[in-house]
Amino acid sequence: MDFQEIFWSSSLEDLRNGFVYLEDEEVYICLCCCEIFESGMVYQVHGKMMDARKAISRHIELKHKSMFHFLIEMDKKYTSLTDNQKALMLKFYEGRNDKEIAKEMGTSSSTIRNKRFTLREKGKQAKIFLAIMNLLEDKMKVVKEDKFISIHRNATNVDERYAITEGERKTYLKNYFQNKRLISFPKKQKRIIVVLQHICSFFKTNQVYTEKEVNEILKKVYPDYVTIRRYLIEYGFLNRKSDGSEYWVKL
Repeated sequence: MDFQEIFWSSSLEDLRNGFVYLEDEEVYICLCCCEIFESGMVYQVHGKMMDARKAISRHIELKHKSMFHFLIEMDKKYTSLTDNQKALMLKFYEGRNDKEIAKEMGTSSSTIRNKRFTLREKGKQAKIFLAIMNLLEDKMKVVKEDKFISIHRNATNVDERYAITEGERKTYLKNYFQNKRLISFPKKQKRIIVVLQHICSFFKTNQVYTEKEVNEILKKVYPDYVTIRRYLIEYGFLNRKSDGSEYWVKL
């Protein structure tokens, strides 16, 4: 189950809800942390019994506060929002009006009103662009081998290095891996990304690892496990506490 692909292929409604429903697997998946809720199961949440759909909605409220808060905190390369715009939108989301925000920020109501207008126009442009891209993708009918690989949400410096097709990914994996072991560490950026993405799949999401556990997994992949660990963190595949006591997959 490719969680990154699920996230990026989700609809606008799915993103607003914070989860997707996979009919074949009959499960609901949280788009924030990929926690799974099985359809037909009953879940106890704070002493109340709920079906899967209601339980995952409550899960998002309790663990992630709201999808608005989760999405607005995503990297600027995805939201294209400045820190000031994010702060302003949070105030609007809290229900404050132009006059209240202006007083708090030491500016005029007209200034806040103009910023709100700019945000509305930005949203309209994004909606039109999304429609154009959807129509274009429907028309192009790109074969699977030519489709771009999914990019993990915490990827650093997303640029042409990530313009990797599924066909290229398969070729790189065939050339660099043998029986789940890395034959040699590549030098070219695209190949490094594919290799790290594959190695990251050896870790479970929603699980915290000690540094020793991370090392044990990586030792089975490549002798220089320290370099691999450093690259996984540098490229945004793994995260860790500052003291190195805990590691986890960055979704």
